[in-house]
Amino acid sequence: MNACFQVSKPIKHQMMTKTFILLLFCSLIRPSSSINFLSKGSSLSVDDDSDLITSSDNTFTCGFYGFQLNAYWFAIWFTNSNNRTVVWTANPNRPVSGRGSKVTFHSNGVLVLTDVDGMVLWETNMTSTDADRAVLLNTGNLVLKNQKGQTLWQSFDYPTDTLLPTQTLTKSKRLISASRKGSFQSGYFNLNYDSNNVLTLSYDGPEISSVYWPSRDPNYEVWKYGRSSFNSSRIAVLDDMGVFISSDRLQFNASDMGFGIKRRITIDYDGNLRIYSLNDSTGLWLVTWQAIAQPCNIHGICGRNGICIHGEKTGCSYPPRYEWSNHTDLSQGCKPTFNKKCVNSISFGFVELSHTDYYGFDLNFTRNISLEDCRDICLGDCRCDAYKYKLNGEGFCYAKSALFNGYSNLNVEGAIYLKVPKAMETPISTSILTSSMPTCTDASVVMIGSPSMYESSDTKVKWIYPYSIAFAVGVVEVLLILLGLWVFYGNNVFVANLEDGYRLISSHFRGFSYHELVKATKNFKVEIGRGGSGAVYKGILEDQRVVAVKRLEDVTGGGEFWAEVSTIGHINHMNLVRMWGFCSEKRHRLVVYEYVQNLSLDKRLFSSSFLQWEQRFKVAIGIAKGLAYLHHECLEWVIHCDVKPENILLDAAFEPKIADFGLAKLSERGGQNDEFTRIRGTKGYMAPEWAHNLPITAKVDVYSYGIVVLEMAKGIRLPNVIVQGAEEEESALMGFVRLTKRKILKGKELWIDEIIDPRLEGLFSKKQAIKLVEIGIACVEEDRNKRPTMDSVVQVLIDCESELCYKE
Repeated sequence: MNACFQVSKPIKHQMMTKTFILLLFCSLIRPSSSINFLSKGSSLSVDDDSDLITSSDNTFTCGFYGFQLNAYWFAIWFTNSNNRTVVWTANPNRPVSGRGSKVTFHSNGVLVLTDVDGMVLWETNMTSTDADRAVLLNTGNLVLKNQKGQTLWQSFDYPTDTLLPTQTLTKSKRLISASRKGSFQSGYFNLNYDSNNVLTLSYDGPEISSVYWPSRDPNYEVWKYGRSSFNSSRIAVLDDMGVFISSDRLQFNASDMGFGIKRRITIDYDGNLRIYSLNDSTGLWLVTWQAIAQPCNIHGICGRNGICIHGEKTGCSYPPRYEWSNHTDLSQGCKPTFNKKCVNSISFGFVELSHTDYYGFDLNFTRNISLEDCRDICLGDCRCDAYKYKLNGEGFCYAKSALFNGYSNLNVEGAIYLKVPKAMETPISTSILTSSMPTCTDASVVMIGSPSMYESSDTKVKWIYPYSIAFAVGVVEVLLILLGLWVFYGNNVFVANLEDGYRLISSHFRGFSYHELVKATKNFKVEIGRGGSGAVYKGILEDQRVVAVKRLEDVTGGGEFWAEVSTIGHINHMNLVRMWGFCSEKRHRLVVYEYVQNLSLDKRLFSSSFLQWEQRFKVAIGIAKGLAYLHHECLEWVIHCDVKPENILLDAAFEPKIADFGLAKLSERGGQNDEFTRIRGTKGYMAPEWAHNLPITAKVDVYSYGIVVLEMAKGIRLPNVIVQGAEEEESALMGFVRLTKRKILKGKELWIDEIIDPRLEGLFSKKQAIKLVEIGIACVEEDRNKRPTMDSVVQVLIDCESELCYKE
């Protein structure tokens, strides 16, 4: 444990205490009959709880796993995880009886699972081999080996829903989710390579199949998501550091990246792909990466006709004139309460649902069409169940042949019109969004179908009574020891360190001692920056990693420090500065970040070594992606509150990384307090909400982003060309915006040339420049409701990256 604990008593007393605790726990250990291999002719029986194979380091156990009454699976699980987290099952869809079932290693070298009646339910896919033993490796891989040590069969070649470190995922393998929580039966969600050699998540149900990751859009383009289909192989692996690499250029990593942590990648029964890291102290799992932040982006999650509502409380809903097919399993969707068949006796009308869509399954697509004509298209086709219409400057009409992947959110343009019998076409609410608005969700609300974000599945564990009694006695004795330490060492020091220790063991971030960081920074010799919450110093760790150490100022109680640690430590995005660790020692509060070597944006924009246009546009996209991740996608929704060029760092490839989250505030999803206790940010980049004492939302970052991109376009600081004073400053910025708007409306030719940085000497894309300035102007609207969201900004800029800009 690397916490910065400081105890004033002699080391001798600490050693005596640690020794006593170690002896106490050692006294609770009982000898086990488990082994780490199975020889020919031997077997494991479901009747004997001690019939187990255990890896030599005790990380994994293989044997019969019971969940339901008289239902057992031959499985591999993490030995010390809470509720024994299963990572592989031989017979997920065919459990065996609790009596008489067994796994036998036959003399022909084949491993066979038989039920109580002797029926073979599973066997290794070999008729005869010279395998002489079955061994459970420390990686969690069950292998059959011969006397030469050659592997003839391995469980890693037949994954279920989990991928372990060093286990490869290739074109012949796929991960398949469980059908529901606590079940091992195969569900409908898959992780595998498609025919274009791209790693995808898909829903493969009894009625439809559709890909929803990298994008929920059926017509997504691979390159927009950093992937490539121009590769000749299909292979992916999670390494021991927590880094996942795929041959299609996909790469991501656990937020607690580093050696010595037990991890797994699992496609959960809710269709999301997650990296879990095990807390050895509690046996609980922490989500350290996930593919999809918005559960409504997962296809099939609410079944046929169902609608996923993304808002304050995300969940499945059924549309008007429909009802649930199965109230206990919403993934089965809903069914109409009327006859959908086209017969002469039934005339149809429509029920409108605003801000709603069903992705895919378009019978046809028509543009430049009125709402009435779109309605007539659906009425004239018996196959049409609904139509989608959005104006968007010109009418777009989509006739739907099936209703899957329903999604409702205030950001969804237009409305869906469901076909119903004329008698049911009575006026109703035009939206199924009741009180569930797409603001910030309460952190305690569990997403649709998701497992607990911090615990393994809710399975039964069969405790052996002697172990339970011994454990209870041990806990009581440990509590008595801690009470003694409280009295012996003094409650103030001990409580403070116990609190810091708890925070450390409940987190996987690296803890540094203050001495380590003093040594790494050479006593804080090289200052490389200074933010609103402290100075930043360059340092070199013992493993030769170059880091940036931020020394927080005026943090006495530790609340702001821990807010920053808990926020940054769980965030992982290529356009956000990565946090490596922290130190909390007495009055010292420090955080350790990756070192970004190409200085900050202000030093590359407002100097003689200025960025060229291609670099500026790339930076604008990267900043937008980072903010969109903070606002919409990361595990915690975050408002940065101080977006400015000084807080945008550039790496060697001029990829931007947003830094300085010391002023970040977690949105209190579902909370009553939407305001900050004090003004935060930097003058000149602060949204009007701060001055008007309005509730602070993510739109303050959008405002600051608008100023930054306008500065990137002009090549000068906008705050520096205006008169000082709050009112004049605001008036000057708005004056610049109004002047630019007037030029645009008048259609004045070459207006963009008058705005763009003259140092570029005309070497820039006019289409991209116009779009960037238009976005900047939209972002600095005084009315925050008129500002775009960052995810919409990202989409517009990506569309314009290859100069495919268009007028909306």
